[in-house]
Amino acid sequence: MKSILQLHSVEKAFGGLKVTDKVSFSVMPGEISAIIGPNGAGKTTLFNQITGHLLSDGGAIYFKGENVVGRPPQQIVARGVGRSFQIASIFPEESVLDNVRVACLSKLGQTRKYWRSVLDFQQATDDAYSILASLGLADQALRQAFELAHGDQKLLDIGIALALKPTLLLLDEPTAGMSPDERHQMRVLIKKLWKEFELTLVFIEHDMDMVFGIAEKVRVLAQGALLAEGTPEEIRADKQVITAYLGEDF
Repeated sequence: MKSILQLHSVEKAFGGLKVTDKVSFSVMPGEISAIIGPNGAGKTTLFNQITGHLLSDGGAIYFKGENVVGRPPQQIVARGVGRSFQIASIFPEESVLDNVRVACLSKLGQTRKYWRSVLDFQQATDDAYSILASLGLADQALRQAFELAHGDQKLLDIGIALALKPTLLLLDEPTAGMSPDERHQMRVLIKKLWKEFELTLVFIEHDMDMVFGIAEKVRVLAQGALLAEGTPEEIRADKQVITAYLGEDF
């Protein structure tokens, strides 16, 4: 089976500081995996390079066999890469429904049409409600997005990404700022969404219960470089990872 995402010696520097340093790995279709590492390890920068928000200084990033380095973000999204952010990227003054519906219309190619087809609008509405139901947000569809609790805003951000029908979904710290109960609920939901939407899913996370609870593979970044990758059991036992990140008491 061919990998869906391949990184070959991916690099990015800001001034004299290398933020990602010759990072190479492959992600297989249907995989659910985590990227972990200390703050400043280059995890979010790597996501930004994959999604075209940052231009790599070197290396190649292949998605479905095509090198996407240099492609603008909207083209990478159109090819099937979805992404949520550390801080929820939503339209706070719009309704929860409209946040997702606009993304559904975009996927249908309707956002630039002044006279939209009634059928397309209804399809987008149905699709949006279906996604909100999967997220447990259908009963809040008509509320303005800013009224949602922090955890629900994170869910809405994921819903917007799902509306674009990605085959690869990147989640950047989906449990950041959440209570223990909310983190547990998010852990259960992400695994459910991975199965329901038949995704390849890669997430950045500091909650080790989530990482070791649902990831099939874990990759560790330290000082911009790939320190280790393997199964959760292999990463737990890796002395370099313990020293650099997990700690002896983990």
